[in-house]
Amino acid sequence: MILSQYTAEFKRNLTIALPIMAGQVAHLLVALADNIMVGKLGAAQLAAVSLGNTFIFIALSVGMGLSFAITPLVAEADGRKNLEVARASFHNGFIMCAVSGVLLVLMLFLAEPLLYAMDQPIEVVQLAIPYMRIVGISLIPLMLFQAMKQFSDGLSLTRNAMIATLIANIINVGLNYLLIYGTFGFPRLEVAGAAYGTLISRVLMVIFLYFILKNSDQTKMYFVKFSRLSWEYMKSLLNLGLPTALQMLFEVSLFTSAIFLSGVLGTEHQAANQIALNLSAITFMVGVGLSVTATIRVGNHLAPDRKPDLIRIARSIFLMAIIIDVFFALLFYFGRNMLPELYIDDPYVIELASGLLLIAALFQISDGLQVVVLGALRGLQDVWVPSLICFVAYTMIGFPISYYSSLHSDYGINGIWLGLLAGLSVSAIMMYLRFRYLSRLPA
Repeated sequence: MILSQYTAEFKRNLTIALPIMAGQVAHLLVALADNIMVGKLGAAQLAAVSLGNTFIFIALSVGMGLSFAITPLVAEADGRKNLEVARASFHNGFIMCAVSGVLLVLMLFLAEPLLYAMDQPIEVVQLAIPYMRIVGISLIPLMLFQAMKQFSDGLSLTRNAMIATLIANIINVGLNYLLIYGTFGFPRLEVAGAAYGTLISRVLMVIFLYFILKNSDQTKMYFVKFSRLSWEYMKSLLNLGLPTALQMLFEVSLFTSAIFLSGVLGTEHQAANQIALNLSAITFMVGVGLSVTATIRVGNHLAPDRKPDLIRIARSIFLMAIIIDVFFALLFYFGRNMLPELYIDDPYVIELASGLLLIAALFQISDGLQVVVLGALRGLQDVWVPSLICFVAYTMIGFPISYYSSLHSDYGINGIWLGLLAGLSVSAIMMYLRFRYLSRLPA
């Protein structure tokens, strides 16, 4: 049976994907805990963290996009059993991530005047700037962590980063409680306390992962000597990393615009939008796990004689994504009136969020499929055309529909999410057609 060719790969796919999913969900839970703790300080403090994180998230998406270049190169080298190429890709990628971390911090510092130009309350801006500075500095250790994580992922060793992430996140929540409220003799730093908790936990996360990899029999040989810096490897990393960063920037910008557009419509609309975005982010983490799995497994099979296996494995991951996202779509559809009640008891906000979850149910398959196929294309080291697809889908189609439908029609906040639906659907279709085209080319 043809279907069995794909389902036979499900176990291996999940073995790689589940640790990635767990790590991503852990980050979301820490962010939720942060918001709850900061929210108890007051509306201005919570708004300041939200405003600061908007800028940080954009910078982080660019940095993570650059680091994603390491995985397909290491995966290809691992598939060919070429330890030296994998080592050189990792070491040059580590330097690239270190430099990009410093540049991202400088960019965040230079972006501070934009906070005053965004027509935000002055009290919120004054709280957001020191928060953004402290968390911004944490991008340096985070980018070092990303370099080691993407290297480990490229070797299909996804549990290493998950362990380091979970330990660091537990510490992060504890530190935030101590430093935000000043309990057990610690200083009461409030918003700055949340920032310092993030900074310290990210430094520890790098240290944890370094010791895990350096002492593992599967990876310690990569830490014996440092490869010479090579422009050839650096060029390969940048050729993959820069367009991947653009892909993430285009998509993140679309979802960030949804936050600002909902704010224009009113406080209740912004709250409803945040609820729907948070729920959608949780389901999206499953797609991220499968996307990285696609990058790894496709990269392992880049040799011409392994192309039939490459196509079969990629399709098995696409099928998994569709099955899981159908389940999420049904969950959002039938739970659209109940799920918002987990966040708030305002009837009007619940009604607005319910309408958004109905649209979110429609784009679950599109969202999951586009990120998974994008991961497979990254495994093929095809990144420039997908970047163009992201630009067209999100910037030229998704955003204009969101803007016009929400502010210049009767759709209101639902119009914002119709733009998201359109952008993600166009992206999913075009990404799949691109993969289909490349998979039919002669080996």
